[in-house]
Amino acid sequence: MIRIGLLLLVAPCLLLMGLYMPEQSSVADCIALGGSYDLEQQLCDQENSHPTSTFMARHTLLVNSAMLLALLGFMVCLIGLYRPKKGVE
Repeated sequence: MIRIGLLLLVAPCLLLMGLYMPEQSSVADCIALGGSYDLEQQLCDQENSHPTSTFMARHTLLVNSAMLLALLGFMVCLIGLYRPKKGVE
């Protein structure tokens, strides 16, 4: 039970980091070159300025679902830790 809980706790967080970090790296590289990053087209634009938005604002369902899965994993871990083991009196 604890293994399932840990998987549910860690996997969504790793997924979010795996999606967020490359995008943030591209944005930082673009800004370092003096450009503006177009988040809709995922391109660096040297001529126009583009509005910024947070990762959560653009991927609300993904972030909220991942956090709910992580919370579920935490609860499953707690249940697994406090449930008495079989054969122990």
